[in-house]
Amino acid sequence: MTGPGAKVRVLVVDDSAVVREVLVRELGRHPSIEVVGTAPDPYLARDKILRLSPDVMTLDLEMPRMDGLTFLRKIMEHHPVPTIVVSSLTAKGSQMALEALQIGAFDVLCKPGAAYTVAEVVPVLVEQILAAAGADLRKLRKKPADPVPVQKLSMTRTTNRIVAVGASTGGTTAIETFLKPIPALCPAMVVVQHMPPGFTRSFAERLDRDCAMEVREAVDGDLVNPGIVLIAPGNYHMVLRRSGAQYVVALHQGERRHYQRPAVDELFESVADYAGANAVGVILTGMGADGAAGLQRMRSAGARTVAQDEETSVVWGMPGEAVKLGAAEFVLPLDRIAGSVLHLLETGVRS
Repeated sequence: MTGPGAKVRVLVVDDSAVVREVLVRELGRHPSIEVVGTAPDPYLARDKILRLSPDVMTLDLEMPRMDGLTFLRKIMEHHPVPTIVVSSLTAKGSQMALEALQIGAFDVLCKPGAAYTVAEVVPVLVEQILAAAGADLRKLRKKPADPVPVQKLSMTRTTNRIVAVGASTGGTTAIETFLKPIPALCPAMVVVQHMPPGFTRSFAERLDRDCAMEVREAVDGDLVNPGIVLIAPGNYHMVLRRSGAQYVVALHQGERRHYQRPAVDELFESVADYAGANAVGVILTGMGADGAAGLQRMRSAGARTVAQDEETSVVWGMPGEAVKLGAAEFVLPLDRIAGSVLHLLETGVRS
């Protein structure tokens, strides 16, 4: 883009001629987007990046001649372009997509096909392209600061508490940074990260390897127990419910909210209704407004609430909207959120 009103120039890179044709046609319908070129492999893509200087690139990861991850590393090192990964819904594709996010991809989406229709994929892709065009690539590639050391909790005072977390763009790194310093014996956590199915399972497995708490993709009816982090599975909303004296999660495939399933608002609203003042809500980096209204509802129900600040967010959409609504009691840099949440769980005292 060269100025106000200019279109976002997009390069589509995919080895499938059908996918290229669909994306060119659908993206070309948006008044603020211009597809300036396509490429079936990274070598041709490299030449077109140099010649066309696109504002944003969509990138498949499983391609001939050079895999997408190798290409992304080279591009981010020598000629950075905001990149949205559009990947196949496979176990291999999910693992590669997570690695792409670590390298510096802006976000990941599932290709239109059997699991997701063109009508479901395109509105989200359009939103991501418009957001990516204005993104600060330094934030995507920058390693987050080490979290401030956290205290140990007195579990006798916090066993009935719940932490609800929501994130989108930039959220895989933010959630990992948030969870890593938290001790194994900690109140239950329920997390929504906007990701396709399969991708969330790979994400949960990676977090489980790297974090002290047990992390797993949620299953309908899972008990919400201390020491466990439940990640909402892609394509399912996750909500909190009560079963007798215990909290459980329920999964459903109701209508998308903010074009998303899972949606953060869906989780936060249920936590407000069932946990009330026994909860802490955390909204991290992400585009759009999902979670802002839900966090406001949590705060109105007596929960403590925290939003990531603009400086450390890849995109200050979701947390920024929460701040505008007055939903965030505290606005903090990412490296201080874990310590703050544990302090709020321990004290439960309002400032």
